[in-house]
Amino acid sequence: MSGVQRPRFPARAAIVTLAFAIAASAIPALASAQATLASSQGEAVTYAGGVAAIINENCVVCHREGGVGPMPLTTYEEVQARARLIRTRVANRQMPPWHIDPNIGIQEFKADRSLTEEEIATVVSWVDNGAPLGNPADLPEPPEFAGLTTWEIDEPDIVVKWEYTAPASGPDNYGDIYSEPIKLEEGRYIKQIQSRPVDAESRMVVHHALSYADGPGTGGTSEQFLVEYASGKRAEFYPDDAGVLLPGGTRIRLSYHMHPIGEEVNAKFELGIVLHPEGYEPEHRRWTKQLGQRSAEIDLPPNQVTRTDGYVFFHENAKITAWQPHMHALGTYQCIELIYPSGGASARTETLSCARWDYNWHTIYNYVDDVAPLVPKGTVAHIISYFDNTENNPGNHDPNNWRGDGQRTIDEMSFSWIGWVELTDEEYEEELEARKQKSEEVKVIASANPVN
Repeated sequence: MSGVQRPRFPARAAIVTLAFAIAASAIPALASAQATLASSQGEAVTYAGGVAAIINENCVVCHREGGVGPMPLTTYEEVQARARLIRTRVANRQMPPWHIDPNIGIQEFKADRSLTEEEIATVVSWVDNGAPLGNPADLPEPPEFAGLTTWEIDEPDIVVKWEYTAPASGPDNYGDIYSEPIKLEEGRYIKQIQSRPVDAESRMVVHHALSYADGPGTGGTSEQFLVEYASGKRAEFYPDDAGVLLPGGTRIRLSYHMHPIGEEVNAKFELGIVLHPEGYEPEHRRWTKQLGQRSAEIDLPPNQVTRTDGYVFFHENAKITAWQPHMHALGTYQCIELIYPSGGASARTETLSCARWDYNWHTIYNYVDDVAPLVPKGTVAHIISYFDNTENNPGNHDPNNWRGDGQRTIDEMSFSWIGWVELTDEEYEEELEARKQKSEEVKVIASANPVN
């Protein structure tokens, strides 16, 4: 082809300013304005008539007895008592925990748990109008859940379990635990995967845990990386035509990092794996790596906001299937942009995604297959991270202290976990053309149905 053709995404790119990175966006004001408009045009929103359904669908899965949320939100009384707090969290898009910036980049993800603008406006309007119950007869049926141990993935074909006694005090501790060889005679490809601490106590002590297929025997000479867990991490869903090979008879190595919480904890951890059918050979092998690491150069002076920049070069065409920011307590915001190969005087860039950062929620953003970013060979992925080492950061226990890189929870990191598949030149051109055709079809439909 002549020159480099670049994919077109169904969302605009934008330049992220420092002020935007460290300040709250205009979302609360927008939500409030929308809510005011909504309430002025119709009847006042009630809990029974609209809010309960939103809470049940998006919040109760965590906010119930024994759930990961700090309080239950299963009744009107429980929700009404925390109405102002709920308004703030919802309007700021802090809850449900989905921190992707809705104004930048791609917005189509698998397992998206964000609220729509309409849902946000409904909750805001309800609180602003006094949080009324409404007609109890209109209350929806309470949701039913399979249990607190329900997997986000389909029912796993393989579940691997580990236990480790984390001490009450002392330094952060690191180590490896090996499973028994899995009962799988021949290699199979992974379709979905999820790793997780089993209970609340385990979640409190696990900083991160990495899982590897160690290969038959011992010595770790034939390892295959599987998946990473950090606090709040959810499942990974691979494209239908991609997978990660799980060798038959392999042991699974859990590389853990735990920190003391003042009491001894019997930490329990498990890995769930959904396999493709026997004999299935995917078109692509799916890769996952931590990329754009700048840990050796992290320099965060006290009482200062700092930006770091990391870069990674794509030697082959690729499709990025997932993006997950990674920082520690001082992180506030991260973006991934592509710097395309160019023969001209200046490079073309495109921002794929940006997300606010909350250390308690290491959210992975799995792109919907037909909008997943296409990356021509020679492209550089640019990871932009912001850190707030001031008293304005609620996660900062000492703004007067310099902070640098390191493995400990109180140290900092700056990179992204990126999942991708490699594409041949022919596959890249075919998918690029399919995206172009889809875009043209959307334009035709839009022109035939103009907005008045």
